[in-house]
Amino acid sequence: METALTALVGVRHPVVQTGMGWVAGPRLVSATANAGALGILASATMTLDHLRDAVREVKSRTDAPFGVNLRADAGDAGDRVRIIVEEGVRVASFALAPSRELIAELKEAGVVVVPSVGARRHAEKVAAWGADAVIVQGGEGGGHTGEVATSVLLPQVVDAVDIPVVAAGGFHDGRGLVAALAYGAAGIAMGTRFLLTSDSTVPDAVKARYLAATVKDVTVTTAVDGMPHRMLRTDLVEALERAGRARTLARAVRRAAGFRRLSGLTWSRMIRDGLAMKHGRDLTWSQVLLAANTPMLLRSSMVEGRTDLGVMASGQVAGVIDDLPSCEELIARVMREARETLDRLADLRVSLPD
Repeated sequence: METALTALVGVRHPVVQTGMGWVAGPRLVSATANAGALGILASATMTLDHLRDAVREVKSRTDAPFGVNLRADAGDAGDRVRIIVEEGVRVASFALAPSRELIAELKEAGVVVVPSVGARRHAEKVAAWGADAVIVQGGEGGGHTGEVATSVLLPQVVDAVDIPVVAAGGFHDGRGLVAALAYGAAGIAMGTRFLLTSDSTVPDAVKARYLAATVKDVTVTTAVDGMPHRMLRTDLVEALERAGRARTLARAVRRAAGFRRLSGLTWSRMIRDGLAMKHGRDLTWSQVLLAANTPMLLRSSMVEGRTDLGVMASGQVAGVIDDLPSCEELIARVMREARETLDRLADLRVSLPD
């Protein structure tokens, strides 16, 4: 299936595996790339050396195009961009809108720039700055999310910009791909669906919790970092929602210190990143500190398998997923379902008045 997305990034299928922290590592990204879709390596939780090593590991596993996701507001974003350029990565993906300067630097080096957005105005901004495509996530998507459903947000963005739009939030099969194409998108991006594959390194016990979840078990809470965050409802999430401010902050300080040790960041760098995060948002310093806590809460589940100590970001589609295919099996299934759906639609006969 050829679309504006496949032509832009050089993949066979218009499907993107999103850059999920602690989840989208070299094994998952290379498996996705080898299956013909676009894998995105998550770098926000990596040190610079780890990022370079991870990129080289992906390149050792596949010759197909792939991308790297990074935080545009991170203090070392420029250093990460240089690694992407030096290592010949095809796509740079951003969780927040990158600056005009970062976009220009990447495009000059021949890197395709694909920011993720959750509002039409953000898509219009990055398109005006030169972004090559945009991933637009509706409220069904996992992690930090907005309030507008994909079915409402997607056509707004498609109508507003002239660059390829990739739809995210609520997708897990070929029917969804066809629906996104009908809205005018050039492809779909999936996170939870790729997390729940056999190529994902997430511990089996954690995957079992996702598979057991119903749609009603996926909630949106601000208790983790002060911003709307879609995740599985667990005892920990409920405890965070009940906890007082002092207790919550004490826990956040301990976990932020742990992330500082793992990431190699200095306290001054974390403070600068916090200032960048706070800029343009109505966040208190308490909420900024809670945001610094989030990577460690995710790591506890996604790496250590401690669902009692960590949180599990999740799209609503977790409630309708019941298996763990390989990336190759998943992509083949999605494309087969898409073809079957298109064939079924082609058989429809529509009677229109003269």
